[in-house]
Formats: sequence, structure tokens, C-alpha cells
Amino acid sequence: MTSWPERARDLADTVLFPAADAVDAAGEIPRSHFDALAAAGFYGLAARDDGPDMSELPDIFETLCGACLSTAFTWMQHGGVVMSLANSPNEGLRNKYFDELVDGSMTAGVAFAGAIPRPPKLYARREASGYVLDGSAPFVSGWGIVDVVQLSARDEFDDSIVHAIVSAQAVDGTDTGSLTVEPLTLIAADASNTVRLRFENFHVDDASVVSVVTDSQFQAGQLYGSWINGCMAMGIARRCIQQMEELGVDVDAYRRLHAGARANFDDALAGRYDMFCARADASELAVRTAAALVAATGSSALVGHGTAERLMREATFTLVAASRPQMKTALLKGLSGERTGSGEERG
Repeated sequence: MTSWPERARDLADTVLFPAADAVDAAGEIPRSHFDALAAAGFYGLAARDDGPDMSELPDIFETLCGACLSTAFTWMQHGGVVMSLANSPNEGLRNKYFDELVDGSMTAGVAFAGAIPRPPKLYARREASGYVLDGSAPFVSGWGIVDVVQLSARDEFDDSIVHAIVSAQAVDGTDTGSLTVEPLTLIAADASNTVRLRFENFHVDDASVVSVVTDSQFQAGQLYGSWINGCMAMGIARRCIQQMEELGVDVDAYRRLHAGARANFDDALAGRYDMFCARADASELAVRTAAALVAATGSSALVGHGTAERLMREATFTLVAASRPQMKTALLKGLSGERTGSGEERG
């Protein structure tokens, strides 16, 4: 059996990248892309006994994100739901969804951004049979594509985080309260069908609650999520470097920068570097390599939905997608020249 990174490269080279410009132009991901991911076992990465080592994950995610960001960005959300169910005390919910989520016959998305800010955008209020949600989830990808969505809201009384898994097809009904869906047009990865969800008196019963965690537990999980999300920028930078090399550009310096940025991520996960600076480093590199690819490509890069133009927009996308205030601060300092790639500030 080929290694997981080799599987990712084969899928990227034969399925995802050849169609990426067309997906970007059409604003729609072919169902066959997700079927190919499922057939290769990528929907169950977080729970498979024969899954990849943690050291292989960056290579896998970077490869897929650099091939087709719309597809990878939609697929990436799925793993968080698999991990939630794998560790859930709710045996009934796990039995209901877990096996199908692992084999990819059912797909999942997440809506956790409403629980992150202070004050939160999405509140949970405890009632006798479950929770009532009020507020908004500002950035939910895969709407109309995924089968289930994990909703995350902050309890308005004890500051805990409530995670619940609901059917994406059944959430807008008289039995669950009010949900408003607002489609969003994105600068890149628009085919991911990203929306804003607004909740008003939206009921989630206890049978759908996958877990209730403390704020500190929630924040600890966000560190790992930031490490994974950084693969979007790293993958785009990697693809830009590959495209430049095919154009005959000397890319040794860019490869060194990429290796340094990856080392920063690994150090951040081990507590030796700031994760938000690592995220900023990666996005700066993505923008820099994309700009270099545009320059190397020439005037054809000005034509919409070509590879260089698409990667430039996707690099820009990583500056703010899945961002945090600390990352914004680091980016603004880095882009102004005040911060070096090592996270140190110049005097």
C-alpha cells in the first residue's frame, strides 16, 4: 500500500489540480472530488487504525490544499467532527454517525467561529431537554454539500462550550426554531459554499450534544486547529513554488523559506514558537510566492481564473481565513517590516 502522502500526491496530480481552475470559475466542486477523497480513505484520517503518523499530516494537508483549495477547505472541516465523535461520551450519537463519517458515505462541516470571540456571537442557553441557541455562526463552509454540521456555542451562564451535531438538511424547520442562511461570496474557495447562519430560539436536544467542554479545553483544541489551518497557506506556497520551477525559475530560496516556515509550525505545536506568528509567517510566504508566480507567468496572469491569478487570490484568502486577532497583529507587523520571520521585532 502506498503511503498517505503518496496517496495525497496522486489524488492532487490526477484529480484535484487539473480541475482546480475550472472549479474556481464554475463555483462548484464536482461530487466526484469528494468521492475520490472517500475512496482513498481521507475522510477517516482522524480515526483510522492504519491512518498516517502525525508527522505526515502537514505533507498531506499541504498537498491537497495546494491542489484545489475549494475542495480541501470543505473537506478539512470533516476531520474535526470525526475527532469529536471519537471522544464523545454520547454513545447513541456516535453509533448514529461515526462509521459513515469515517468511510465518507456521510460528510460533515463545522460552525465553531461563533463560540470563539468575547463576547461570543453564538450563545447556548440550557433548558430541560437540551439547549437553545441564539446568535450567529459567521463562517460555515460546505453548506448544501455536507450532510451534518457540528454547531459550537458558548453557554451564557458558565462559559462552557457546547458542541452539537445536527443534520444539515433538517435544521431549518418548525421543530427546531428559526435559522436564517446567508450565502457569502468569497474572494477565493468560493465553491466551498460558505454561508453565515443566524439562529433565533434554535433548539438542540441532548441526544445531539456531542460534548460540553470548558473554555480552557476548547482553547487547547484551537491550537491544534491553527496548526492544521496553517497548511492552507503552506500548501498554496508549495504549489506556487512548483509552478515557478516548471517555468524555469530558480526556486531554491523559496524552498528554504518554505522549510523555515514549516519548522516554525512544528516548533509552535511543541511550545517553542508562537502559533499566531507561525500562521502569519505562512500567509506572508503564500502571498510572496504567489506574487512571484504572477511575475514569472507574465501578462497571462491577469486573465481571471487562471492558475497564477487563482493562487494569488487563494494566498490573500489565507491572510484572514480561520484567523485570530493575534495573527492579524503579527501579519500587520510583518507586512510593515517590523517583524522578522523568526517572530522577533526589529529595533
